[in-house]
Amino acid sequence: MSNKLVQRRNKIRSRIRGKISGTATRPRLSVYRSNKDIYAQIIDDSRGVTLVASSSKEDGIKDIKDNKVSKSALVGKKLAEKAVAAGIKAVIFDRGGYLYHGRVKSLADGAREGGLEF
Repeated sequence: MSNKLVQRRNKIRSRIRGKISGTATRPRLSVYRSNKDIYAQIIDDSRGVTLVASSSKEDGIKDIKDNKVSKSALVGKKLAEKAVAAGIKAVIFDRGGYLYHGRVKSLADGAREGGLEF
């Protein structure tokens, strides 16, 4: 990725993070997307603690031979299952400076199907 694109994403990311913050009642669902994998975690920013995390490198997801968009939906569902088990129902979605399209949108839809509200 070129340096300009990274700078642009970081600028968008800092603008988003200035507006939203996770609390104990509504933690933040943060997304990071690399070229191969996707990572998501639910964070309570008031305490600075990651409550639940999931990624496409977990057992059960990494072995599936499918495209990255469908794996992202599985990551979202798995994260939602863990969150509901931990007593989290509502979150604030942080797309991390990425466009709400493709893998990021798929992860969000999977999390909604799993029972999270945002």
